[in-house]
Amino acid sequence: MRILHTSDWHIGRSFHGHSTLDALRGVLEVLTQQVRDHDIDVVIVAGDVFDSAAPASACYTLLTDALRDLSDAGAQIIVTSGNHDSAARLGFQSALLRDGIHVVTDPLTVGTPITIADAHGPVHFYGVPFLEPALVRHLWPAVPLRSQRETLAHAMRLVNDDLTERGGRSVAIAHCFAAGVDATPGVEREIRQGSLDVVPLSTFDGPDYIALGHIHSRQTLSDRVRYAGAPLHYSFGEGDKRRGSWLIELDAAGLASVEWLDLPVPRRLQTLRGTLDELLTSADFADAEQSWVCAQYTDATPQPDPMRRLLTRFPHCATVVHAPEGVRDADGLTYAGRVRAARSDAELIDAFLVHVREGEGASERELELIRDVIDERSLAEVSA
Repeated sequence: MRILHTSDWHIGRSFHGHSTLDALRGVLEVLTQQVRDHDIDVVIVAGDVFDSAAPASACYTLLTDALRDLSDAGAQIIVTSGNHDSAARLGFQSALLRDGIHVVTDPLTVGTPITIADAHGPVHFYGVPFLEPALVRHLWPAVPLRSQRETLAHAMRLVNDDLTERGGRSVAIAHCFAAGVDATPGVEREIRQGSLDVVPLSTFDGPDYIALGHIHSRQTLSDRVRYAGAPLHYSFGEGDKRRGSWLIELDAAGLASVEWLDLPVPRRLQTLRGTLDELLTSADFADAEQSWVCAQYTDATPQPDPMRRLLTRFPHCATVVHAPEGVRDADGLTYAGRVRAARSDAELIDAFLVHVREGEGASERELELIRDVIDERSLAEVSA
């Protein structure tokens, strides 16, 4: 059996105010062609199908079209809900879906597989929707469920208890943060190192393969436990991460092979760094002119209207950050202290510039102009 493991479609998510629906539609069309080209039997979407609990109508249209196309390509589809999804909204039409499209959102179905057979016999797919402990502990009142760790451990006990009775090959699908993940910036908005509800890798012992979602970059935690990541780049922190899905092959004995299939990147994400003048003129940045751009300009002081100016060269500039280099060490003086220490009008103006320009006082040329203006004013006062 050939299985394609995807996750985190985040239908409806914007990128710095820009819609991603058209880009995602194009990528999912390529994924559908991969299903045809590789004779995929089952496609897994491991949570976060939508980006919000209340997606716009166009998001439902995209999902319906994608599921229909994947089904027409010959695959069965198993979709589970993630933390961004409303389980009720994602699952409301599950009973109306055509044969071969399965949407798993009900916590009480954990431990009840979707069984799909191949030439070697049945394969049991155990979908585990995102389980928020506070929202599901009443379903199993005899079990302490205070964390994702405890909740996923209980879910996997249900899976393995059922699997022990049934026997055969199996795949489990979950949406969580598993131990061993590289939590680099940008992989998920809710992930912050040091405040994670981490699920130990041993929790997933049992099934032949564990298809995880929640992390936006591909990750291999073991040969049989993997994240596929998101099909699009949704933040500049993900810009260097490959997009795609895992092709898993099961033989009669279980997991036989795992192969990565790349998906296209509709528009590259690039972070550029330099002075504003360098960003606007240097040939070093020519290859970024059609990319999504995060521009970090390193001028010592903020420059006027940087976004408008950068857009003339980079029409897809999404964000601008003032990131000065070589900021001077603080001298310990407050602005009031500098004013009191000033011995002349020129020094008073210089103290103001130091205060508003990240520690950068007047340049030699600026000091000349300041002195000229002060001298002219003094002469005017004497003449009056």
